Amino acid sequence: MKFIILSLLALAAPLFGSSLKTYTMAEALAAIRQVETGGEPDGGIGAVGDNGHAVGPFQIWMAYHFDAAERDSSLRNYKDCLTSLDYSERVVKAYMGRYAKAEAKRLRAGLGTLADVEKVARIHNGGPKGHRKKATVGYWRKVEAQL
Repeated sequence: MKFIILSLLALAAPLFGSSLKTYTMAEALAAIRQVETGGEPDGGIGAVGDNGHAVGPFQIWMAYHFDAAERDSSLRNYKDCLTSLDYSERVVKAYMGRYAKAEAKRLRAGLGTLADVEKVARIHNGGPKGHRKKATVGYWRKVEAQL
């Protein structure tokens, strides 16, 4: 029965403009990093932008790091965002655990939807309410093209 339902959903998905493709947090982060620093050497390690305010592979601002550190006390050194991909990913995951909790949970489980990736990307770009800002739509289109 489960197979029949999934088959019917797969057949119906194009009719409704949706997709059964699921996404992981790793895929979402890779697409975001590519938009942020994809052209930089070393995958963005050492990258500095926005007049020195944004650092590392995900171009993380100090306020973003502070928010993430309130959720994960192991995030203690903002400068590590500049030099460590692993640390930077932990910062983004903690931030999303705070501001896009359900979406981050689905992405971590490998069950994320395109809408989940969109919300995460737009929050990353525009802050806690970034997913509601028109100004983040263009950024989202760039991330979506990387998926």
